[in-house]
Amino acid sequence: MKVLFEGVILEDKLDKAKNNLVEKLDLPRDLVLDLPKIVVTGDSEIIIENHKGIVIFDERQVKINSRIGLVSVYGNNFEILFLGGSTITLKGKFKSVVYEGNE
Repeated sequence: MKVLFEGVILEDKLDKAKNNLVEKLDLPRDLVLDLPKIVVTGDSEIIIENHKGIVIFDERQVKINSRIGLVSVYGNNFEILFLGGSTITLKGKFKSVVYEGNE
C-alpha cells in the first residue's frame, strides 16, 4: 500500500532510506530490501529465497511471486525438493529464468 504525504509517496522514501543504509553499513541487500535471492546450480537445481508464494506450478513452468514481481522459471520435469518459510528449492531441467516484474 502506498501512502501519499505532502505529495511524496512514503514507500519510495522508505526504500531510498533502506538503500542508503545497505550501502553505508554493507548489509545483505536481499534481506534488508526483501529482494528475491536466486541460486542456480547448473541446469538442474534452483533455490529461490524471499519469495511471496507460488502462482503457477506444473512440470514445464513455475511462477513465483516476489517483491519485484513475478519470477518465471521455464523448462521441464519440475519438482519441489524443499518448501519452507520463504524458501523454495526446485529440481528439473531448466531452460530460462525470467523476471516478469509487477503487473
